[in-house]
Amino acid sequence: MIRLLLFMGLLATSATAQDRRPSHCIAVAQNTPGVEVLHKASFRDPVPEFSVRLRYISHAAFLLQTEDGLSAVTDFTGFIGNVDFIPDVVTMNHAHSTHWTANPDPAIPHVLRGWGDTSAGAEHYLDLGGMVVRNVPTDIRGWDGGGEPNGNSIFVFEAAGLCIGHLGHLHHEPSDEQYAALGRMDVVMAPVDGGYTMPLDNMMNVLRRLKARIVIPMHWFADGSLGRFLAGMEGDFEIVETGTSEITVSLRSLPERPTIMVLRPALLREAE
Repeated sequence: MIRLLLFMGLLATSATAQDRRPSHCIAVAQNTPGVEVLHKASFRDPVPEFSVRLRYISHAAFLLQTEDGLSAVTDFTGFIGNVDFIPDVVTMNHAHSTHWTANPDPAIPHVLRGWGDTSAGAEHYLDLGGMVVRNVPTDIRGWDGGGEPNGNSIFVFEAAGLCIGHLGHLHHEPSDEQYAALGRMDVVMAPVDGGYTMPLDNMMNVLRRLKARIVIPMHWFADGSLGRFLAGMEGDFEIVETGTSEITVSLRSLPERPTIMVLRPALLREAE
């Protein structure tokens, strides 16, 4: 009953919210059974109702698509494949050139940089109706041993009632305040290289605390670091080798037990 009342209250907050199933990032956790989240589809195909499709493109770049046709690409470098496709939103982080571009296509409606012009960092809250994109700034370190306050952002995508987090080029465990700002995560894309971002033990701490139902490893350069990450997490998470580059997720298909879904990166291409 409490969940129902909260859900109805969120629906009534605004006309915009009525177009988007309210997420529960900061509100309430919904545990729904089922592990049927795998779907093979072209990125041109419609997304099923009440769902989000996630495609691992490369490195730290993912394509997120909603049922109403909205799309976002994370850690956008300017190239996602030899296709004629303009996403509605791209997010970027500038710890390395493999996570951003200085020249995004001007046709992209919303380019969200994960860093700001001052030490206060970036602040984004973009409401597109069927999707909200927001960020939580984090610090990054430099090659010279120095650091840049708020130079990275964890981006959160709220769509179809889901809360989906992309950790970007995370260099440290978040503070209590940053965890609170993130809220409850259903799906998290996490860098597991073990060095360029943060040691694997620290990343495992982050993921255990976030308690997302689905974790998608990214930013791994060989199966060695990926294998060490999976071995360290197998006591807390189910491990699923999908053998594909994409999954389609909905609230009703989230696994009962936290699960690591291993995707294999693939650039976008037209269906054959």
